Amino acid sequence: MICFNLNHNGYWTNCLSERRGQKPPAPRRAMADMFADEDSARFFQIVQMLQRSTMLHMGYLPDQDHAFHYNLLEAKEGIEVLRMFQKKTEGNLTTQETQMLRTVISDLQMHFTKAPQLHRKRQEEQAQSEVIRETFNQPQDGPVEDLSTSASEEEE
Repeated sequence: MICFNLNHNGYWTNCLSERRGQKPPAPRRAMADMFADEDSARFFQIVQMLQRSTMLHMGYLPDQDHAFHYNLLEAKEGIEVLRMFQKKTEGNLTTQETQMLRTVISDLQMHFTKAPQLHRKRQEEQAQSEVIRETFNQPQDGPVEDLSTSASEEEE
């Protein structure tokens, strides 16, 4: 079975090479090697743009300002557009192209189910970071632990 993933740098990689720990091929060369013709490569550039946009809206990828976004309605729409592409291109794609599109959609659907958990975790981390930042900036207002003992406690 042919399997392709979008790696953390936003480039297509072969799942088998990732499992073996091999370095993925250079991005431009990988695109040329994976597709039979230029039209197929362009089609999957569109698929990749929609995939990256959907991952951005689920909070998995930062935007150009390194900010994370969480908009599940936009993410769901991105998945639905890819499913529409899948339906409209049925019978017109090679086996490899069909498998790649199916894998992208399946991967996005799996990430969609995990996005709320990632969002909560990121919010908790941000809240904790804010507490630490505020304590550092205003130490007099920070939490205090009393390590002293009273005279009556020392007698016991």
